[in-house]
Amino acid sequence: MPPSLRATAPAPPAAGASPWRSLRYRSMRWWSVANLVSNAGTWMQLTVQNLLVLQITGSAAATGLSLSVQAAPGLLVGMAGGAAVDRWPRKLTAAVSQALLGLVAFTTAFLVATDRLGLGVLMALAAVTGLIATVDGPACALLGNDLVRTEDVPSAIGVGSLVHNAGRLAGAGLAGVAVAFLGTASAYAANGLSFLFVAAVIPFLRPVGEPARPPERTAAEPGPAGAPEGRGREGRERDAAGMTVREGLAFFARRPRLVGLAVVCGVSAVFGRNYGLTLAVLVTGPLAGGAGAFGTVSTVLAVGGIVGAVLGARLRRPSVRLVGTLAAAGGLLQAAAGLSPSPAVLLVLVLPMAVAESVSDTAGTTVLQTDPPPHLRGRVLGVWSTVRTVWSLAGPPALGLLMELAGARGALVAGGLVIAAVVLAGRLAHGRRAAAPVLLAPEPAAVRPALGTAA
Repeated sequence: MPPSLRATAPAPPAAGASPWRSLRYRSMRWWSVANLVSNAGTWMQLTVQNLLVLQITGSAAATGLSLSVQAAPGLLVGMAGGAAVDRWPRKLTAAVSQALLGLVAFTTAFLVATDRLGLGVLMALAAVTGLIATVDGPACALLGNDLVRTEDVPSAIGVGSLVHNAGRLAGAGLAGVAVAFLGTASAYAANGLSFLFVAAVIPFLRPVGEPARPPERTAAEPGPAGAPEGRGREGRERDAAGMTVREGLAFFARRPRLVGLAVVCGVSAVFGRNYGLTLAVLVTGPLAGGAGAFGTVSTVLAVGGIVGAVLGARLRRPSVRLVGTLAAAGGLLQAAAGLSPSPAVLLVLVLPMAVAESVSDTAGTTVLQTDPPPHLRGRVLGVWSTVRTVWSLAGPPALGLLMELAGARGALVAGGLVIAAVVLAGRLAHGRRAAAPVLLAPEPAAVRPALGTAA
């Protein structure tokens, strides 16, 4: 179809710094509804998944193994999944991946309902789900960004965070009702329907602008030295072969702000954020609180996350410096929380700590998804998926070891100070050197401005 006939959504008028400005786009409203349904279905399944594994195997170790098997593809082929997102049409990729995830959910529901789900099949389905997710994750994230202008991406991410939390609450509640009246298989079937709903909505979404693709040579443009002119089939195959995982990895490694973002987020993930573990031990141990007290702390953390998502959605062009500043502030608040003399003082510190973490997440995700040139974003997200899987697997054991050596208070204090120290060291190092340029293959004029994203 000629570019002039492609349907694109007209950009709404500017809405200032409103956290809801992304919802002025009609397609973004539909996408948010679809994600709410999908998140509710996903959390319905997650709520009963561990219970299902325990019912089938009777082993807690098998439960942990199933989670590791599902995460493994993100570590092993995450970068390849990102490359696939760059190579294939984004809407089609997202729709197909959602439909495939729905098929896996329906298959699981059928096997559970007919009592045919054994440990081997369960692990295979977990691995397939993780494999599809390596493509689905970056495809859906970037598709959502295509529905709004660049300055409204923080709002879209903030709204997405709110939708995620709302879906989590709704899904957990619906899971109990569904299992009580219809059985465990119903949660998987509902999740399958939610995936199909998203897949059905995607074809009707209208991006604000056509996503940038790698440059295409015409008959008038010469190809590489010694290659025949014109594109044809060979030219298209050459372009596809050039969209390699290595190119995305090289861009990420040579982009100081992305490396800095990975370091900040990795240190924060390993030495902080695992509050379900550290704060639970602190509240029930040194602070002599009970399950009710920890429930209150968890509620305050959730409220802070929601407030932070709204504040983060007001950002327009966040930077890695902002992410680092918020991470350092959160680390210092975490250290102070570790020294809390009472649950009341802890609650006072937990709220701003959760707000800082949530705003930092929105800012970091925005930088990650908008800093690379459009034709490399899938591969950069693939690299990020691999890095994130590494620290997700390494974080809990490292934090557990730290708690064994220093206790809950010591782990919170030491972890918070490490986060702040790493951010400070990064700022000092950045101030002493000039950023190295990132060399890319020549791009058309329409693509080059994407490389000038403000820090």
